[in-house]
Amino acid sequence: MRRKSSATLRGFEFADDHQVRLLQGAEELFPALIEAMDAALSDIQFETYIFDFTGAGAAVAEALMRAAQRGVRTQLVVDGVGTGALPHDWAQRLQAAGVQYRVYSPLGPLGLLLPHRWRRLHRKLCVVDGRMLFCGGINVLDDFHDPNYGTLDAPRFDFAVLATGSLVASASETMDQLWWRMQAVRDARQRRLPEALQALRAASAAQHAARVAEAGPPMRAALVLRDNVRNRSRIEKAYRKAIGAARHEVIIANAYFMPGGKLRRALVMAARRGVRVRLLLQGRYEYFMQYHAARPVYGALLEAGVEIHEYAPSFLHAKVAVIDALGDKPWATVGSSNLDPLSLLLAREANVVVEDAAFATDLRQRLVHAMQHAGRRMDPARYAGRPLRQRVLDRVAFGLMRLALWVTGNRY
Repeated sequence: MRRKSSATLRGFEFADDHQVRLLQGAEELFPALIEAMDAALSDIQFETYIFDFTGAGAAVAEALMRAAQRGVRTQLVVDGVGTGALPHDWAQRLQAAGVQYRVYSPLGPLGLLLPHRWRRLHRKLCVVDGRMLFCGGINVLDDFHDPNYGTLDAPRFDFAVLATGSLVASASETMDQLWWRMQAVRDARQRRLPEALQALRAASAAQHAARVAEAGPPMRAALVLRDNVRNRSRIEKAYRKAIGAARHEVIIANAYFMPGGKLRRALVMAARRGVRVRLLLQGRYEYFMQYHAARPVYGALLEAGVEIHEYAPSFLHAKVAVIDALGDKPWATVGSSNLDPLSLLLAREANVVVEDAAFATDLRQRLVHAMQHAGRRMDPARYAGRPLRQRVLDRVAFGLMRLALWVTGNRY
């Protein structure tokens, strides 16, 4: 019988029937994703924040269309901010092939001026035939292309996983629920009330339609979700519990790093009790708020002995962590959630947590290699002596972030 843990009481369930494979960058993810889509027999569920059709992204779209054309039920959901309306020619091609797609929370005339529009679909999930899950931080976006900065000199640094096992059913259920709720809202807005009621009933039925994937070599894992209803703080709590139990080492790679007070204290306390804490963070300027608002929190971390390494060659987009990989209780997570208020308080997110020595060691080796060969360690004295202009910008960004949280009614 499959062994379950008390994590069920906290809203997610560990089980030992999984096989989880680490994938680095679109270069590893997209071929595996396309192979799975080309072999799909019944259905593909796909959610992503960004779907960009430049370069390698087009190959993923082509795979979706091939699946739909041979009769596979294919559902695609993209975010209304990350992607927006699909390009007209691609929308036509997807529709003609039979791909069903929805845009999550499209922006109206006022755009992001309305605070409720800040609640985004940020998770990156794909379930194929109810048996195979892809989850992580990687958008459908070419590794060497950025929508804002154009061609990149080095690939974006990011991770995903390919998983089989019972967590696939959890991912499929939550994707089904979102799909049918969006359909219900669409029907209601069009005054198609009978169809809306039918869609809501389908969403309710989806909660009981678990499809258990075939078990592979035993690995202990769980899917941890964040939303604005039942799962408001589960990803952050999973991080805090793992950091609190760390005995030897904590390594976190995170693109947009602005942890709240509880998470900061967990990191500081770990460092002070002798745990080696290393952070691999964004070293290149990408967005004003994310870049500058993060820096005021660095001081207390550096003072406690936390090592901060800034990734330099390209944009760091990873949202991963590994704790005590070389100990007797390894813990690792790969997912879509940044450690900032947008992810931890507002967005729909999904992380896979794995308690397996081989997986944790693999992720650790890749992160350590990146810190040693592509990171710049931050010097505490240099941080304290950074120019006045930068410190002012940091404080302005931090203040704006706090103000935005106050507007949404959140404390962080």
